Amino acid sequence: MSVEMELLLSILKLTASGAVSYELVNKDANIPSATARKLLGKLQNEGLVYCRLRFIEVDTARRLELAVRAVRLGADLERVSTFLSWREFEAVAAMGLEQNGHSVARNLRFKHGGRRWEVDIVGSRKPLAVCVDCKHWRHGLHLSKLRKIVEEQVDRTSALAQALPNLVNKTECASWNHAKLVPVVLSLTTGNPKFLDNVPIVPVLQVQDFLNQLPACADSLFFVRV
Repeated sequence: MSVEMELLLSILKLTASGAVSYELVNKDANIPSATARKLLGKLQNEGLVYCRLRFIEVDTARRLELAVRAVRLGADLERVSTFLSWREFEAVAAMGLEQNGHSVARNLRFKHGGRRWEVDIVGSRKPLAVCVDCKHWRHGLHLSKLRKIVEEQVDRTSALAQALPNLVNKTECASWNHAKLVPVVLSLTTGNPKFLDNVPIVPVLQVQDFLNQLPACADSLFFVRV
């Protein structure tokens, strides 16, 4: 088992609520102190952790990078997921959208067809609105499960398209004359198919690349026209 992987898992586990002492991380990882210091120095040089006065801090975006690295080193996806919240996925996706010039609405709740709906993130940049599902996976995604997730996100996006005229104060795209709403599913790793039924399955750390390419490929994706 990778020593670095065990250290990454301990950092993820113990920094979920904020800074944690070096001693606690080292004890939890159960690796030699000198090895832990060397690896922490490496992680700090790469900008993934911040070590000060024998305490370790990790911001949300870096926690996700550490999680992906742990998975690549052989950590079980289910185990890694227990140390992450879906809010952390959501925060990184929202950051990526904002940096790409999108207006972002988070946890958009609305009523349509006699029921309540919620879309984790709607990123609006004319003429496209990206509707992102940030579910927090606790198991590997089998194709049948992934297909159901995609179908549910398509349903949410279609319901949002119908309800959009009543949501002017909640999301920017509701005030446009026309829009294309694109459902997207956010994932932790790159092991999933990139598309399913023309719906993108985007690894969380590739959100920026996806958004950069979206205007050129939007017409080849599933979308709902408003």
